[in-house]
Amino acid sequence: MVLAEQLGRFVEHVGGASHAQVLLPPLESLAAVEETSVRESAVASLSVVGAQLEGQQLLEHFVPLIQRLARADWFTSRMSACSLFAIAYGRLPDRVKAELLAAYAQLCSDDAPMVRRAASCNLGSFAIAVHAAGVEASVTQQILPLFSSLAADDQDSVRLLAVENCVQLSRLLTPEQSQRVVLPVVKVIAQ
Repeated sequence: MVLAEQLGRFVEHVGGASHAQVLLPPLESLAAVEETSVRESAVASLSVVGAQLEGQQLLEHFVPLIQRLARADWFTSRMSACSLFAIAYGRLPDRVKAELLAAYAQLCSDDAPMVRRAASCNLGSFAIAVHAAGVEASVTQQILPLFSSLAADDQDSVRLLAVENCVQLSRLLTPEQSQRVVLPVVKVIAQ
């Protein structure tokens, strides 16, 4: 856990942001472990390192890392991936943004309830990143259906996270959109 925490602070020790990608392989391994505290620390460090990567570094190192975690056989890796999409999304070309949206959608319908819970937990921050990137159509056409699906999930632990998403999504939507999509979810949750 200490290693996972400290690696996020090592960017300056590996030659600065231009060499920060060397920290990604050990953090990727730590983001896949079963122990929750280690995995969460690794994801926090990956977030710090990923925020410092630029252009080609993101494309060559960080996006493939997200994709590997999102496609991994073990559910812990897929859970970790859910937290990383928002970090890079706004700084990527449109083609890669579309790939990431598709990968996130897959995580929202994952067979493992823990992965769907992680996807639901991070949906609001991902929606904010999508909106901030100026892709409002993606919020309404792709994020809102994911929100509706997760809010109707058969697992209570996934559905309950819809409450926090309601608040975050309402800030991004027009009042009409909120009334059409978010309000029905609030009514169901309140019952």
